[in-house]
Amino acid sequence: MTVIDNAIYADGVRTDNPETLDETFELLTERRGFAWIDLDRPSPEELQAVADEFELHPLAVEDALAGHQRAKLERYGDTQFVVLRPALYRDDIEKVEFGEVHLFVGDTFVVTVRRAAQPDLSAVRERLEASPDLLARGPQAVLYAVLDCVVDDYMPVAAGLENDIDEIEDELFEGGATELSRRIYELSREVMMFQRATHPLLDVVGELKQRVGDHAVDLEVSRGFRDVLDHTHRIVDRVDAYRALLENALTTHLTLVGQDQNDQVKKISSWAAILFAPTLVGTIYGMNFDNMPELHWAFGYPLAVLAMIVMGGVLYSVFRRKGWL
Repeated sequence: MTVIDNAIYADGVRTDNPETLDETFELLTERRGFAWIDLDRPSPEELQAVADEFELHPLAVEDALAGHQRAKLERYGDTQFVVLRPALYRDDIEKVEFGEVHLFVGDTFVVTVRRAAQPDLSAVRERLEASPDLLARGPQAVLYAVLDCVVDDYMPVAAGLENDIDEIEDELFEGGATELSRRIYELSREVMMFQRATHPLLDVVGELKQRVGDHAVDLEVSRGFRDVLDHTHRIVDRVDAYRALLENALTTHLTLVGQDQNDQVKKISSWAAILFAPTLVGTIYGMNFDNMPELHWAFGYPLAVLAMIVMGGVLYSVFRRKGWL
């Protein structure tokens, strides 16, 4: 069964706990409140039953069933369709896991469709039920509470990514070119996905705090959305800064790798030059012919050997001064 929780609320109080969706639909008219139905990966038939009762738009239902949507807000008449991308930082594997939750919000109902364990909507419901004044403001209060939970959960994710970036900065001058490059690329990908989850929320929450359909948002709920928007701006700014830091780290790393490779080439070339000089002298004077007068000198060969040593020493001293050796 995919129904996680199912309740009727009136004046901020939970009045009924229907055992079936049919019972929910019947009680909703009697209580004159609103229903909050929480579904976890519903089947097409189960979601369609809810859609038929609340006249949900087929395109929104299709998106909820398909999943893999970006964060967005769409309006179909008096019903809002909101997609959120909650995130969880896994410290054990140093990666970010992204979930997805869809909300159908009308005047008398909220239908939440989970596609992951995050966010913990049961905890959101408990907090709301402990604040009847807020819950009495209707389905928009539920939407605010879910949004607030998702954005608050972004904070530990941002902290985890920041810690990973700090580790990369510490390793930047310690070598390990291949592994460090791979880690920077992987972390950049995590940050990009986090950006895709957070950036669209600026428009979503900005629109929510202004108007709901053709009606002005309740003042307290609007203040709540404004607070969420402020937190979202902070998260987005931090994530953008992370992206810039990683780009700079990659550029610096590649520069250092290039310099290291350049130094290695200089060392190899220097040793080749040092060895070339005595090799040249040895090659010339080691030829098997007799028409070089110095070969008949008493100290001809010792002088040739000395010349090789001197030339090698001079080149070695020059390259050492230049820092190539």
